Amino acid sequence: MSIVTVAMGMRLGFSRPLAVNFDGTKFAQLMPATTTSSLYLAQFGGRLIDWNVPGKPGHILMTRNFVPETTTGTLVKRSGEGLGVEDIDVTSGSRRTIEPPRKTASSYISDGQGNVRIMGLDKASDTGMLAGRSHYFYRTSNNRDWQPLSEAQEVDNKTVGFVPEAVDAAKNVVYGFDTDKDGLAKLYSVSLDGSQKRDVVVSRSGVDVDELIRFGRTGRVIGASYATDRRTVQYFDENLEELGAALSKVLPGNPSISFIDASADENAIILLASSDTSPGTFYLYDKTTHKLGEILRYRPSLFNVKLSEMKPVTFAAADGTMIPAYLTLPPGSSGKGLPAIVMPHGGPSSRDEWGFDWLVQFFAARGYAVLQPNYRGSSGYGAGWYQHNGFKSWKSAIGDVDDAGRWLVKQGIASPDKLAIVGWSYGGYAALQSQVIDPDLFKAVVAIAPVTDLDALREESRAFTNFNLVDQIIGQGTHVESGSPARHAANFHSPVLLFHGDQDQNVSVSESRLMKRRLESAGKSVQYVEFAGLAHQLYDTTARVRMLSMSDAFLRSTLGIK
Repeated sequence: MSIVTVAMGMRLGFSRPLAVNFDGTKFAQLMPATTTSSLYLAQFGGRLIDWNVPGKPGHILMTRNFVPETTTGTLVKRSGEGLGVEDIDVTSGSRRTIEPPRKTASSYISDGQGNVRIMGLDKASDTGMLAGRSHYFYRTSNNRDWQPLSEAQEVDNKTVGFVPEAVDAAKNVVYGFDTDKDGLAKLYSVSLDGSQKRDVVVSRSGVDVDELIRFGRTGRVIGASYATDRRTVQYFDENLEELGAALSKVLPGNPSISFIDASADENAIILLASSDTSPGTFYLYDKTTHKLGEILRYRPSLFNVKLSEMKPVTFAAADGTMIPAYLTLPPGSSGKGLPAIVMPHGGPSSRDEWGFDWLVQFFAARGYAVLQPNYRGSSGYGAGWYQHNGFKSWKSAIGDVDDAGRWLVKQGIASPDKLAIVGWSYGGYAALQSQVIDPDLFKAVVAIAPVTDLDALREESRAFTNFNLVDQIIGQGTHVESGSPARHAANFHSPVLLFHGDQDQNVSVSESRLMKRRLESAGKSVQYVEFAGLAHQLYDTTARVRMLSMSDAFLRSTLGIK
């Protein structure tokens, strides 16, 4: 359960794990509530790290954010503080602390057998601000003493150093990610027998290995994946690999198969089959009978609708660099002379991948070609591609985004007078910033929850412990002024449509309000829609329908589409 509260004038998000019987009865919160005696809100903790505690059916291991309590203004009643681990009986609610709280602890990893083997501690400055450096420790199987494992540092919103992800009790190793000398992330295993023997498990030239796949009651590691044109899984479990390949062949549309979970004996398996033209269907597979039964569908109303294929393409940037992207054309389209949209992804430490995308499919269904560039500044392609992130290196990122639009025109896919740009979060920032450097390229701009001023984004984190990290990501220098679209409203030539939720904790609603004021003061065409009570992703059907219909109407009117 996710909750947002207001404390000291700031919106704070936190979550609380819940337990409920299969039939919906006996609803219970698993983490103790803070009281009027608590010194502050327990914002973190509640992460389930082990479903399997041998000899204790119904028990789990879960992290807890311990908060000191007072009986008066000065007397501390309970002094334990920080992140610890508890053994919880989900039936009775009884709990026992098995890892004492540590003030700088940020993570714990169990081995799927009820043993906590890894601990992460975050280094903080004297002011309490996070320094972006984490130290990891491990235990051997026969000793409870913590030994140093690795150190990882956040640099420009990218992690450098070994970050542990999961422990394999049978092999007595920990799996985790680290970057090589070429800046590409690989999956490594490190022995936990005291030798710390380190081996590369999965690597792929040109892209990061960035996903560890776990499965079943014990959370055993069954593989890792990376994304080229499509996401590829390298399985460690041959039986699951063969099952996934067989199911992909027999199910309609040759979908990608993701193994979601399984019963304790792994004879009953829940899996998801999805593709670019299928939002996804969950199935239950019985290994003993080899029967496959449908459980439920994502977006069932779309299953009789013809959706558009997402095609991997590359285009040349102005400096000759080949930029990977995905092109989606309207169903049945010739792919020539279309109204078109460049849709840069958010993040910027993210990337677009092959698969179903509701925003892309909406615009394709309305007759637009949609191009999603993985511009320089995207993650997934190594440190060289990421550069110094999409804010410090905004000129490369936005240059690639603009070149995506030029490529659509050059290929004859887009009509030059019917070329638009639509983006969400950093994508919205890119849409606005494109008007600063080439205001005549895109004839209409839609920006959803956009960053509009880099200094404003920095200040939004001032009261939080991650301020130093945000400050380092944004950086200091002339790029802050030149890379803030709200400071260059006079450059804009094209009409702008802005959307923002007033409860956004990722990018403050004040940024869209600022952009609106600046554009109006400069005499530019701007429309602004603010959604009350909604956060960054606008998780509300009515709001999303309104956003989509208004965006389509705005683009049709501005681009002259009948």
